[in-house]
Amino acid sequence: MIVFPNAKINLGLDVVERRPDGYHNLETVFYPIPLEDALEVVPFTESEQAVATTDFTLDIKGIEVAGSPEDNLVVKAYRLLAAEFPMPPVHIYMYKHIPSGAGLGGGSSDAAYMLKLLCNLFELPLTEDELEERAARLGADCAFFVRNRPTFATGIGNIFTPVSISLKGYYLLLVKPDIFVSTRDAFALVEPKAPLQSLTRLTALPVEAWQEAGVKNDFEHSVFTRHPAIGDIKQRLYEMGALYASMSGSGSSVFGIFREPPFDKLNQEAALHFPESFVWGKWLTV
Repeated sequence: MIVFPNAKINLGLDVVERRPDGYHNLETVFYPIPLEDALEVVPFTESEQAVATTDFTLDIKGIEVAGSPEDNLVVKAYRLLAAEFPMPPVHIYMYKHIPSGAGLGGGSSDAAYMLKLLCNLFELPLTEDELEERAARLGADCAFFVRNRPTFATGIGNIFTPVSISLKGYYLLLVKPDIFVSTRDAFALVEPKAPLQSLTRLTALPVEAWQEAGVKNDFEHSVFTRHPAIGDIKQRLYEMGALYASMSGSGSSVFGIFREPPFDKLNQEAALHFPESFVWGKWLTV
């Protein structure tokens, strides 16, 4: 069975307050986008099970993924359900297209889709609510990808309220420079502050009004201070005609929302404007 885990962007991100446990309460709108990985699971055959010395194999192609297989979230997702339900060992095949460390939720999406895939493949008796609860054990935003629809997230990014926002008919351009942003560093210079208006109200406005109305990402100040090249990308997107541009999550990817594509030939022209960067663009259809 094969599935296609997708990325998300943050339409605004307010760091509201520091919690007693050291984490921060946030307010953000998660929006799914059709930048996708591919994930396939194939159960071991009976002959393979007879000689198996492990309960999984993991084969990753595409963008390189750091860390050991045991630390990969898809493996942790498999182990989480295998501890509850009888499952055979599995071969896991993944093609990574979503950049890591980009604020796009690629690893979280892979984990959530792994849970959904295993639930369907082995007919596990789990509801969406129960899948969300298990996904949340793997990471704060993993649970978002279970239902995978525009969502207002609060708490540490784990309390969800559906919102009726649609970017259908807009063109999204995503740029991820070859820069690593430490989440710890991103939080280090943030001064938590309750927003004057809720993002649910601001993002209900036309996209053209978002910048002036104050839809913002609170991480941009600290990240742009340490990595001005990321801030330069945002400015360039506006110069190209973006209606709204922002960093996603704690970085390092930046997206622009356009009425029309800014390039005639995406790959060729993007390489000139954004050298040594991952660049992806697509019309949004939902």
